[in-house]
This record gives sequence, structure tokens and C-alpha cells, in this order.
Amino acid sequence: MTKRKYAGTWTALITPFKKDGSLDEEALRALIRQQIEGGVTGVVPSGTTGESPTMTPAEDTRAAEIVVEESKGRVMVMAGTGSNCTWEAVEYTKNAKAAGADCCLVVAPYYNKPTPEGLKRHYTAIADVGLPVIVYNIKGRTGINIDTDTLMAMAQHPMIAGVKEASGDIEQMKEVIARRPDDFTVLSGDDGMTLALMKAGGDGVISVASNIIPSEVSAFVKHAQDGAWEEAERMNTKLSDMFKKLFIESNPVPVKYCAHRMGLCELSYRLPMCEPTEKSRKVLDAMLKEYGLSA
Repeated sequence: MTKRKYAGTWTALITPFKKDGSLDEEALRALIRQQIEGGVTGVVPSGTTGESPTMTPAEDTRAAEIVVEESKGRVMVMAGTGSNCTWEAVEYTKNAKAAGADCCLVVAPYYNKPTPEGLKRHYTAIADVGLPVIVYNIKGRTGINIDTDTLMAMAQHPMIAGVKEASGDIEQMKEVIARRPDDFTVLSGDDGMTLALMKAGGDGVISVASNIIPSEVSAFVKHAQDGAWEEAERMNTKLSDMFKKLFIESNPVPVKYCAHRMGLCELSYRLPMCEPTEKSRKVLDAMLKEYGLSA
């Protein structure tokens, strides 16, 4: 399998907050060290799993600085810089570039539902900052699907380097893989679809589950990259229950709860995100026990 620059396992990081709601810098640093030890390719601070819509630009920049500093070049950093306002996304991307991020993850503009031409102009303006862009296509959250024709037109820009595909449509993903430029990375945005994407020629995953099991997700993806499909299938079967249960409520509610139960962070969210229900907690506690992850 061709090894593209951004191929592998990326962790869509949760953002640890203190009880008072402020950024927990020490917990974030510890989380990065755990990710490095787990063998991930890179980490994604201030993505939507990191509750980015509730963070200030200053907090986004500080999180990127901490992650870059703690990573020390051992893993790559893909900063979340998306917005449904183009000039804001451009500013966030400039800040991420100044902080030393290797690339950025830019979610499709949500709610305003631009035309294909609007999408192309939006991503072109961000790519012109000069930081490699990974497009994030997630129709279920944004209300808009980036079709393959539009994505391939955007991929002609030298700084648009790949896509995080969370459309949920494997046929669309296969079409993207078939039509992409040789150096264009296609990553799954859904842990549960990683194996199917990689069997079709995709390059890896931007994972939620790797917040709590970085070693396992990294090993799973590495088997797929190496064409060790039997072992990849075995690991996918083993992890599939977790992949499902981490989405029993809106992400990142379940994974942050699990991280808290593992002693990785406070159980602190920013509204409108809040703690999982008692029923969900019982399901997640049982899952953690099953996988041997209880604190």
C-alpha cells in the first residue's frame, strides 16, 4: 500500500477542562504523552471532538502550542481550524500555522450550506494561508455533503492534502479513492468504517476511540497498511463494540466520560455538551470493564 504523508492513525483529541471550565493544560500534556507512547501518527487538537465550537480563538491557539511543544516532532499535529465563516477559518489557520502545526483539519461550513462554488472558494481561501488542509466531510453534523466532483476540484490546490471522510457512504469514499491525486490522503472519520475504507485503498483514520486505546487503534491501522487483513479483521471485530458504544450519545460525550473514568481528565464539558445519562454511564462503565480499561 502506498504510504502517503498523512496516512496512519490520528487521534481527534478531547479537550480536558478543569472543574471551573478552564483549559486543563497539564491533563492535555499528559494525554499527548500517552498518544505518543501509543504509537499514533498524529493528534488533532481543537477539532469537533475537542468541543471546538465552545473554545475561544486564544484557547485554540494555546492548545495548538501545547500540543506542538509536547509532541516535540515525535508525532504530527493537525489543528482544527474550521468555521462556517471563511474569514474566521482563515484567521484560525494562520494562528495554527504560527503555533507550528503540521497541517489543519477544516470541517465543511455548517448550517449556511454553501453551493459547490462557495465550498471551493471557502477552502481555497483557507489553503492560501499555506498550511496543508485536510477537508472534513461530515454531512450528519454539517447538513452538507461535499460531493466528489467538488472535492476533486479542490484537490487541485497544492495545499489541499486530503480528506477526513465521515459521509457514511462507502461508495462515495471508494469514488474519492479512485479519482484522487496520488498524494491525496483519504482518512476515515468513523472508527467503525476504517477497515472498509482501508480495504478500498484508504489511508487510515482520524479516531475518537484512540483517545482511550491509542496502541490498539494504531496496531489495527498498521495491520491494514501492511495488508495483514486477517489480523486487521480480528482487531476490528474485537474493537467494534467499543466503536459503537462511544457514540451512544453525541460525540465527545461518551469518550470524555470514559477518559475521566480512566483518570485522564476531569468530567467537565462546556455547554451545550453535558454529562451522559445514568443509563449511558452504566453501558460505558461495563464496556470499560470488558476491555480492561477501568481506573
